[in-house]
Amino acid sequence: MKGWYGHLDNDFPFELFSVSHLVMIGILITGGVLLAVFRNDIENRSGIVRFVFFLLLLGLEAMYHYWMYKDRLWNATFMLPFHLCSISLVLCLLLLITKWELVFQVVYFIGIIGALMAIVTPELFFGYPHFRYFHFFVTHILIISTCLYFVLVHQYKPTKKGLFLSFAFLNSCAGLAWMVNKYTGGNYMFLASKPANGSLFDYLGPYPYYVLVLEVVALLLFLALLIPFRWKRGQQRRKGAL
Repeated sequence: MKGWYGHLDNDFPFELFSVSHLVMIGILITGGVLLAVFRNDIENRSGIVRFVFFLLLLGLEAMYHYWMYKDRLWNATFMLPFHLCSISLVLCLLLLITKWELVFQVVYFIGIIGALMAIVTPELFFGYPHFRYFHFFVTHILIISTCLYFVLVHQYKPTKKGLFLSFAFLNSCAGLAWMVNKYTGGNYMFLASKPANGSLFDYLGPYPYYVLVLEVVALLLFLALLIPFRWKRGQQRRKGAL
């Protein structure tokens, strides 16, 4: 099928760091700035914002699965929710409904890192204005925006305990994804091979060693997301001691 909702990627080829790619990176940055600037106004309408985020995430993901199903392309080798960002999307939906801080502690680390890597170096074959282009970037931007929303508007803060909880959760998901890969022949969480497009994985060594290196990289990136909050707490303690 041709057109913006079809499956011919050569009609709308995606190019890394093209104008359409950079626009989406710009929207991510702009959205984060707007959340910070208007956080007080957003707090007064927090229920509406959470509903819109939830509806967009759920609606776009449902359209994606239907897009694959309608042309009989839905396949368990790559459509089950065992990709890191698919897991983060489900956690974001749960967080938006429940406002459960435990879920925030997990998705803050895996969601931001995973979605940010996906946005900067996407494994994407459909460019603007194809549906898959919008689905991919909007859902990943919303994963990061949901995490930032809870930090800026609801004052949720990641913790050291949350970091280790998230890292343990990530490894548990990786173990499950590995088993699913063995059963389906898939490549969930890129545990069977590297992404087809260029990505951070290309700098982490050959298979299977890049998986071990990725563990270290993930932990370091988690720490990078925690450091600003630890520094701020330290500043507040020093001020309180004066």
